[in-house]
Amino acid sequence: MKRLTELMKRRTAFSFELFPPKTDKGMEALPETIAHLCEFNPDYFSVTYGAGGTNVGKNMDVCRMVQDAGTIPVTHFTCIGNTREGIKEQLQNYLDNGVTNILALRGDLPFGWTGTGGDFAYATDLVAFVRKEFGDKFEIAVAGSPEGHIACRSLEADIAVLKQKQDNGADYIMTQLCWDMEQFKRWLDAIRRAGITMPVDVGVMPILDQAATINMALSRNGCVMDRALCEIISRNWIFPNPFVSDPYDADVEGKKARFKEAGMEYTVKQIDAYRSLGINGIHLYALNKWKDVSEIVRRAGMRTIV
Repeated sequence: MKRLTELMKRRTAFSFELFPPKTDKGMEALPETIAHLCEFNPDYFSVTYGAGGTNVGKNMDVCRMVQDAGTIPVTHFTCIGNTREGIKEQLQNYLDNGVTNILALRGDLPFGWTGTGGDFAYATDLVAFVRKEFGDKFEIAVAGSPEGHIACRSLEADIAVLKQKQDNGADYIMTQLCWDMEQFKRWLDAIRRAGITMPVDVGVMPILDQAATINMALSRNGCVMDRALCEIISRNWIFPNPFVSDPYDADVEGKKARFKEAGMEYTVKQIDAYRSLGINGIHLYALNKWKDVSEIVRRAGMRTIV
């Protein structure tokens, strides 16, 4: 098994996140997206699946596409609706298909749920179980929240939980999106003081769409949008608001285009800031959009076409 943590000790890792499309047409188009992103020689692709474990079958299909493209899939794996026996069966299936890297998560609770509906309530328990049942057959990534998980009582408690994930056998951290760079620096210092030595692979969300950006920050994550990002939104605000399907703004298309351009530049500067801190990896949420994401990678100079 090629261990990503060993790579992160030598240099900054570079990777993309993909999600299984809901439609057959989307699935048919995905190999082309992967092929274009592979031109940047990424170290791996992470592959999500939907809330409540939906799209699990398509998740495996995407993992195979990534393998066929010659690189490493890291599958998301959640506690949602999963029993101990179900977890063992699913993970053995991943191993049988050559998938040896997972991101162990509690998972976002589906609408209306008050708990995971499975045997484990927290990712800490999932990490411990995977280590107990499978030893070192999997390399395990875990989520880190620089601003604190929205469901956690405090940032200090969240860091303590992250340390527990490490103690239970996790290998490295993949962070939640964070636009507040000063908070990220404080968090990075704090986790190191807490004895967390795991490599930090930073999740970067491209700023491409106004409504999607606001939704991503507030719907589940409670993320701070810094002044620079708020200015980009304000200068290009679509009236009455960017969430309506038929806005009355006379310059909708112009504002969308200007927002995307400014957002891409914002994303490039954020990547610069993260790299200057010496983090162990940049994990770019590709949103299954290779053209826009490729332009960001080129401008950031993270990779040149191979």
